[in-house]
Amino acid sequence: MLLPARPALTRPISHSVGRLAAPATAPKSAGVAAAAALNSSNALLRNWPATQVSTLGNGLRVATESGSGETATVGVWIDTGSRYETDANNGVAHFLEHMSFKGTLRRTRAQLEVEVENLGGHLNAYTSRETTVFYAKVFKNDVAQAMDILADILTNSRLEADDIERERDVILREMKEVDGQLEEVIFDRLHQTAYRGTALARTILGTQNHIETITRQDIQNYVASHYTAPRMVVAGAGAVQHQQLVGLADKLFGKVPSTPSNGVHPVKEPARFTGSDILIRYDDMPHAYVALGYPTAGWNDPDNFSLMLIQTMLGSWEKSIHGGIHSSSPLVSNVAQYELAHSICAFNTQYSDTGLFGLYAVADPTTLNNLTYAMIKSLSTLSNHVDEAALLEAKNQLKMNMLSHLDGSTVIAEDIGRQMLTYKRRLPPLEVMARIDAVDVAQIKQTARRFFYDRDHALAAIGPIWELPDYNWIRNRSHSLFV
Repeated sequence: MLLPARPALTRPISHSVGRLAAPATAPKSAGVAAAAALNSSNALLRNWPATQVSTLGNGLRVATESGSGETATVGVWIDTGSRYETDANNGVAHFLEHMSFKGTLRRTRAQLEVEVENLGGHLNAYTSRETTVFYAKVFKNDVAQAMDILADILTNSRLEADDIERERDVILREMKEVDGQLEEVIFDRLHQTAYRGTALARTILGTQNHIETITRQDIQNYVASHYTAPRMVVAGAGAVQHQQLVGLADKLFGKVPSTPSNGVHPVKEPARFTGSDILIRYDDMPHAYVALGYPTAGWNDPDNFSLMLIQTMLGSWEKSIHGGIHSSSPLVSNVAQYELAHSICAFNTQYSDTGLFGLYAVADPTTLNNLTYAMIKSLSTLSNHVDEAALLEAKNQLKMNMLSHLDGSTVIAEDIGRQMLTYKRRLPPLEVMARIDAVDVAQIKQTARRFFYDRDHALAAIGPIWELPDYNWIRNRSHSLFV
């Protein structure tokens, strides 16, 4: 359970009318009240239903958390995404996601849409760099039908040539929309420079040339290689019974092969970080967009929870939010007091074996020098000094943020599916709370020294960046002992 919500700035490409909502961060003034609320929840967490896990004969896993209510969320989490693509087929995972909704051997596109509408349900899918997900939220009596729909679109897509041609234009329009969202663009550029020459550098959508040239055979080859049972997790939460879902999964997905039907096994290219930057200067833009990132070690690293707490301690702030000057985060307080940025936030993007941790800001061009100094100082200082009271407050905030995931079957199903792929198990709530509590000042310092102090960084910046310091200026200050 309970992985922090994916930051909005690094959200995956999603195909649907809706998205999973990130839980609200607890106010920094929560203090004693937050601690009391967390203490009162201990009895609830001790009695929290266990996640039941079964494995089918072909290797597909079924994981559920049964709850009360009238609705349930069921879905399929697949251990594949754009990271498993090549230079030749980049974008095929996302293209396949689109094609899955265009009709199957049993249902036309219109029939599929009408059936979902008649259920009053919500069918959604998204593609990220390491994961592809299809899920549905329906009434408990419609779980079997929802599973049938999911199995149909995953295993019986028609992939008609006319639909493929029409979908190219849809995806190209989506690409233009994404290109207009500088928050999305800046993080694609950050990946491009940080992991240059590797699969993680490529975008989820692919390039325009890829979208225009992907063929039906490319999509079929991708399915044959990547959509195998051991790489898939059927997850359910809410008003769902484990044995029912196991039976449905066996019936509907039991014939999914255990190995690639085309004999081509997926390859996850190792992550290779390169200290570097991408600077795109447009002097006529009103604001500069800057993302500074450092490489980390992935979901299963021992310092994972320390990084979550450092992200919470650094915090986030927007100019429209009052009180930033009084924030317990020295970075936020400094930025607010001296008007160094319009907004700033810490990000912690995790993958299976690597990650990017850093700070993203939108600022006026004349503040970039001082802003960059403040950003470097906030990270480097943690190697030498950590306020124990600030750490305790961050622990309470992180717990509250994670506990908010306990409301609603969709976010719980998301946690189940994601953790089964990343940890190979579901972390019980009490274990998550204990792991947070176990992090002390010494571990925060050690984590900061390991990842931020005197380390190469990646930087992406777009806009009027004439005052942004160069790479060596930033690198040389990464080992400063700030007072």
